[in-house]
Amino acid sequence: MSSTISKGRIRSTLRHFLDNEASGGIILMFVAALAIATANSPLGGAYFHILHVSIGPLSIQHWINDALMAVFFLLVGLEIKREMLDGQLSSWSRRIMPGAAAAGGMVFPALFYIYFNWNDPSALKGWAIPTATDIAFALGVLSLFGNRVPASLKIFLAALAIIDDLGAVLVIALFYTADLNLLALSVATIVVGNLIIFNRMGVKALWPYLVLGAVLWFLVFSSGVHATLAGVALALTIPLKLTPGSPEASHEESPLHKLEHHLHKPVAFAIVPIFGFANAGVSFAGVSLSVITEPLTIGVAAGLLIGKLVGVLGTVAVLVNLKLGELPAKASWGQMTGTALLCGIGFTMSLFIGLLAFDDPEVQDHVKIGILLGSVAAGVLGAILLSIFGRRLP
Repeated sequence: MSSTISKGRIRSTLRHFLDNEASGGIILMFVAALAIATANSPLGGAYFHILHVSIGPLSIQHWINDALMAVFFLLVGLEIKREMLDGQLSSWSRRIMPGAAAAGGMVFPALFYIYFNWNDPSALKGWAIPTATDIAFALGVLSLFGNRVPASLKIFLAALAIIDDLGAVLVIALFYTADLNLLALSVATIVVGNLIIFNRMGVKALWPYLVLGAVLWFLVFSSGVHATLAGVALALTIPLKLTPGSPEASHEESPLHKLEHHLHKPVAFAIVPIFGFANAGVSFAGVSLSVITEPLTIGVAAGLLIGKLVGVLGTVAVLVNLKLGELPAKASWGQMTGTALLCGIGFTMSLFIGLLAFDDPEVQDHVKIGILLGSVAAGVLGAILLSIFGRRLP
């Protein structure tokens, strides 16, 4: 009897953990630490060798970064579309504060990075690395405080991170695109046109979208535009309503909602951790302390830690003082400062942009060290402030 009860409790605890939106961030923290430990253990050689083993036309690392991450970007695109049309960002009044804060949180980190790397044209290619916020990590840390922080602050952070993701997608499309294959890009445009026709016709089944989505991924991969953006393009064509213009159509049963529901756990608990494990590993063998003082490393770390704080908190302060917006309900300035610091946790998307910006493995390692330093510092300081200013709410 007690064994049955114990198993039931374990299943209940596991289900609660998997249903918690911040659990992916907790797993990502563990995976990042595991990747670093593995890279600096006797298994380090095997770790790096396996990532470069080819399967078909691509290495394992490229399959992860170009194919699996396209599914991650598909989910990001679905979340952006849903929030814009039917969620926390569905009206301009709701978009102003997190939208402006997200913009400030992208501009100032880029400026900090450029300041430290102004004299190195090759390093300037990485200007966008510290502009991204990792929503899973940030919400994971914020969730540790439970009801000591108001729900409005969590909603603000989630909305800001979603807009931040949209900004990162645009940055990748505009600034990190290789030489274009115009034929492949033209055919990809035709495929997107067909997906839009499916949407306008009210096609409810997901499989036609997914089949054309796979074709779209191949064409975008061949075009020189980064293949993951095919996921975003596909997401924007998935219908949010069962039948366009039908008032009785439930969004909960829409193709978009169904696909988002099916993708959420695989992405949070498999795809993103796999990406994290494959890309967070950095070997410290032969790395001296001087790496920490290099402009590139400092630029990334300072951009995440200071740039995000100045950009997010400064923008919020300006809007509040101009009476163009208000602090999230029941949130204090101390809590807002802690949340702004959490925006400096830039893991998944920052790593991704870093890999696009630089081909040299040594430079990539410096980028990873900068991301780790800035993200850890931002997360720890943010958690300390939230702990100091947090108060239990009814």
